[in-house]
Amino acid sequence: MAPVVGKARNQLRDALASAGYPESVLVACSGGPDSLALAAVAAYFARRGKVDGHPVSVGAVVVDHQLQPGSAGVAARTVAVLEELGLSPVHLRTVEVAATGFGPEAAARDARHAALEAAADELGCGAILLGHTLDDQAEQVLLGLARGSGTRSLAGMRPARGRLLRPFLGLRRAETLEICAVEELDPWHDPHNTDPAFARSRTRVEVMPVLEEKLGPGVAESLARTAAILQQDADFLDELAADRYTALVHRTHDGVWLPEAEVRELPPALRFRVIAKAAADVGGQQPGYGRLQAAEALLRRQGSAGPVQLPGNVAVYRLSLAVQEKEKGKEQEKRAREQQAAPPGVPREGDGCGKLVFRHHKTPQHQP
Repeated sequence: MAPVVGKARNQLRDALASAGYPESVLVACSGGPDSLALAAVAAYFARRGKVDGHPVSVGAVVVDHQLQPGSAGVAARTVAVLEELGLSPVHLRTVEVAATGFGPEAAARDARHAALEAAADELGCGAILLGHTLDDQAEQVLLGLARGSGTRSLAGMRPARGRLLRPFLGLRRAETLEICAVEELDPWHDPHNTDPAFARSRTRVEVMPVLEEKLGPGVAESLARTAAILQQDADFLDELAADRYTALVHRTHDGVWLPEAEVRELPPALRFRVIAKAAADVGGQQPGYGRLQAAEALLRRQGSAGPVQLPGNVAVYRLSLAVQEKEKGKEQEKRAREQQAAPPGVPREGDGCGKLVFRHHKTPQHQP
């Protein structure tokens, strides 16, 4: 047995062990070197019918995105190869990639993941295996740096997220090619992977080789190690932020709101995360740092009270106590008189007692 095959088997075994030894797993395979190598390694355990004594069956899904001429033929050939490897069942899913406003790569990924999750549901699979490698992880970190992203983005791809497992994040792309050669497999090479129209392709073909040349070997490993360290930090901060958000959030029929004073007092790392969680809670998307800064600036009570527009059709604005009371009509007048009658030295309730309100609004094309 070639050493690289043994290394790959150990990595897959460890991933399945960490996931609790799911009895039925699904390999996502495009026919490329990474996913085909993963399918070949998974087929070893499929033939044995067990992993560390735990029963396992292995199927596969091939997703045809219909984005390139001849994609149907590539998908059909990949299905045949997977069946020859002994994977069963092997499903072919054809998807329509709809424009999402986040680029073709993101749209294709969303369509692919939806197809994979649907297939796993139908087959009762506890895990979906993805063939991302250490090189993919390094590229992901570089792209995050180029965008000026935060900790979560720089943490790259998770080894496990729900049913999605990435057992080859410790394996180099060259090693998957070696596995394919050992297993006598002829992988398909996606031309999009070298197309300079895509940022990831430019990173792969142009940026990484220069870094390796100028900084010496090991750059990819260092970037992947950075991702692993930041994943731990990001997980810890996200857990703290989730706890604080749960404690602070108030839900209404048309959105959520957070108490202004309490959010203002949070450490910045938690404050930004809590704001992002509120946006996601009402149906928004992850805001970029600039939008988060704009929303966070509302807490400083300088300038406009909003609204600030966040991705995913979410508006956030500061609602002061004075406005809240005005909306209550006569109750406002009563409360204002009570405020004016307060003894000297007693702070007025309106000082710092506002709300940060998050609401989702429909775009014109989505309105009935």
